[in-house]
Amino acid sequence: MASLFSKIVAGEIPAHKIAETDQYLAFLDVFPVAPGHTLVIPKQEIDYLFDMDEALYTGLMQFARQLAPALQRAVPCQRIGVSVIGLEVPHAHVHLIPLNSMADMDFSKKLKLSADELADTAARIRAEL
Repeated sequence: MASLFSKIVAGEIPAHKIAETDQYLAFLDVFPVAPGHTLVIPKQEIDYLFDMDEALYTGLMQFARQLAPALQRAVPCQRIGVSVIGLEVPHAHVHLIPLNSMADMDFSKKLKLSADELADTAARIRAEL
């Protein structure tokens, strides 16, 4: 059975896409811990980040690195935090989270943003790429 993220890649589930290549996709988390919380995934469905081969893993991190400055310009913050948890969706992914304090990385507190707020944030990030 395809993961939630594989369904996003296939276009079966809509997402607020930020950037895409033939191997990677970045989109906003619909249950963010901070405005601009972005998920970066390989399109290939691999459950665990460290099961990815070296080239795919390195490419994922390079793709995330390219997005971080645009995210920081679009959602002003002190830093872009990076987190890999990997328990909630069985598809390797990296969280990019705008940070102004350590509390911004608290995954137990999710924001409720409207579709319009998410769309606006995604457009602002894309404009900075």
